[in-house]
Amino acid sequence: MADAAVGRDKGAEQRLVSLPLSRIRVIMKSSPEVSSINQEALVLTAKATELFVQYLAAYSYRHGSGKEKRALAYSDLSSTAEESETFQFLADILPKKILASKYLKTLKEKREDENDNGESDGDEAES
Repeated sequence: MADAAVGRDKGAEQRLVSLPLSRIRVIMKSSPEVSSINQEALVLTAKATELFVQYLAAYSYRHGSGKEKRALAYSDLSSTAEESETFQFLADILPKKILASKYLKTLKEKREDENDNGESDGDEAES
């Protein structure tokens, strides 16, 4: 059973975690504060990550448009990150998709607004 606890498959035994522990170890070691990683800490981190991803997916499915389509889409995840206070920290990681043309138009309008504001400030200073 100890082998199952560390994520190894043995015959018919089901793995405790499904994420690859070697990848999680690499991610954890990428932090300069981490010098060594206990096997139990690695398994617990992997399990906590799996549970978090499951919760995020279930929440996004229930509160998004995926329920109607019976599918979970990226837009459901990004909406959850933007609208839910619990998942607000993911807003930068899961931004809403935007068409390049729409982004360029928004960027152009923003620059024009900045130029307009800059010119009006300069006119007031001359008066």
